[in-house]
Amino acid sequence: MIFKTEELLEELKQYVNSHIHFAESLDTYSEIDLQKKKEVKSWSIIECLEHLNRYADFYNRELKKQLDKSKLSKSEVFKPSYFGNKFALEMLPKEGMKTMKTFKTKNPIYSKLITKEVVDRFLNSQIELLRLLELAKQKDLTKIKTATTLPLLRFRLGDTFRFVIYHNERHVVQAKKMLIKL
Repeated sequence: MIFKTEELLEELKQYVNSHIHFAESLDTYSEIDLQKKKEVKSWSIIECLEHLNRYADFYNRELKKQLDKSKLSKSEVFKPSYFGNKFALEMLPKEGMKTMKTFKTKNPIYSKLITKEVVDRFLNSQIELLRLLELAKQKDLTKIKTATTLPLLRFRLGDTFRFVIYHNERHVVQAKKMLIKL
């Protein structure tokens, strides 16, 4: 599987813009509504966003670092790695998707969260992600490698963008399902 770099980045920007729009729409809901849970051990809308914030703290910094230091110029195509592609596709939401365990440090359950701060951080991280996608237009998404939150595993830049943005989509879909029940 090979992607045209420009088309892939545009598709990913559409996801991010959709995530920004979703977060902006949360202004119309009360803090109580956004912190409601379906079950004790499930996540509220705010916990979904906080989970994404915790990952963004790592990945946005790592993406920026690798984009800034790379001298590899633009490539017209991106070829995902086997594992990078597999991990990215597993993040995409689908009917009957399984819940996955997360690292303890990335699990916001039972954290004291302030709704406005969580939403603002999420919006800022998504705006930063858009800026990073723009920078990536001038880089080689296949040859540049990034660290991941999984020890010893590195992804190609394009795989990292896909993984992060598809992971965001997974939890935005989860949060939207909670909104429907309000």
